[in-house]
Amino acid sequence: QLQACGGGLVQAGGFLRVSCAASVRTFENYCIGWFRQAPGKEREYVSAISWSGGSTDYADFAKGRFTVTRDNAKNMVYLQMNDLKPEDTAVYYCGAPSQDAPIIAAMSPSGIQYWGKGTLVTVSS
Repeated sequence: QLQACGGGLVQAGGFLRVSCAASVRTFENYCIGWFRQAPGKEREYVSAISWSGGSTDYADFAKGRFTVTRDNAKNMVYLQMNDLKPEDTAVYYCGAPSQDAPIIAAMSPSGIQYWGKGTLVTVSS
């Protein structure tokens, strides 16, 4: 089970860190992906991190502004978002593909097997 939290209201140019908590004993065997869905739009990929955290990937809009990390001892994944823009407003979700799947499986909604509840991020102009 996954649960995203930490969303909120922030002004453009500001920062926010959203977190994903996992309740699974073998958390270190799962890659994690971050996705977002704005009103009226499809869910889109944001970022992904490998089992160990040694490999990360970002959508073009996230490169240079967002950073994904994980703490396997705490079963947590974090998405630090800096220089936020109004177009970043969306519900942010974390998701996991099947156990031992490669990071590429966490880069597309179709690869996700377990979805967490989302957290709303609102960026005001």
